[in-house]
Amino acid sequence: MRNISLITRRELGAFLKAPIGYVIAAIVLFVDGLLFNYYALGGTPKYSAEVLELFFAFAAFMTMVSGVLISMRLFAEERQLGTLTLLMTAPVGEHEIVLGKFLSALVFLALYTLLTIYMPLMIFVNGKLSVGHIAGGYAGLLLLGAQAIAIGMFASSLTSSQVVAAITAAAMVAAIYLMHLGSTVADPPMRDVLRFISQKGHLQWQRGILQFQDVFYFISSTYLFLLLSTHVLKARRWR
Repeated sequence: MRNISLITRRELGAFLKAPIGYVIAAIVLFVDGLLFNYYALGGTPKYSAEVLELFFAFAAFMTMVSGVLISMRLFAEERQLGTLTLLMTAPVGEHEIVLGKFLSALVFLALYTLLTIYMPLMIFVNGKLSVGHIAGGYAGLLLLGAQAIAIGMFASSLTSSQVVAAITAAAMVAAIYLMHLGSTVADPPMRDVLRFISQKGHLQWQRGILQFQDVFYFISSTYLFLLLSTHVLKARRWR
């Protein structure tokens, strides 16, 4: 635990010191605010629950994008600068490196995601909302962000180019999301498998409904990609 804590603090410090972290956070807040004002508050009158559901829908997209962007550097930058070799020769395990980097990215994502809380709170001015809807929505955003970060870390562990890592991770996230299209033409049981793999079928939290199967989906898929990243590091250590 001590090694994981040290790596987490090291990487979180890198996020807070590097301009790119603030740029990503600023873009997320700006786009979320713009879409909230245009789609959620603008147009035809809507119920408060509909406004909040719209907010979580476009916030989910920005969470996936930002999760990929903040994780693309975690291993690719280390390899590019030549510091990954030093990290791999330190008395730490591969799983500790992966967990430390993952937790730092997740904490950073959680910080700027929670800064958007003022948008749902604005709905209280002229409407009524369930606190459970807000809590469930933000829990879903963090689960979605954790999955995107894990995918981005796996892509970053495969290459020394941050651009290639970002493109690879984005393609993987898009492929997972679009699995639901295959479920519309596939026959059972493949239809059910594709529907479960796709993120599309696990977004009930946008309506404030946090189901066990959705939580299990995001946690298990996040664990899978963290495990893959760990195995990639182990393979590199023995080269």
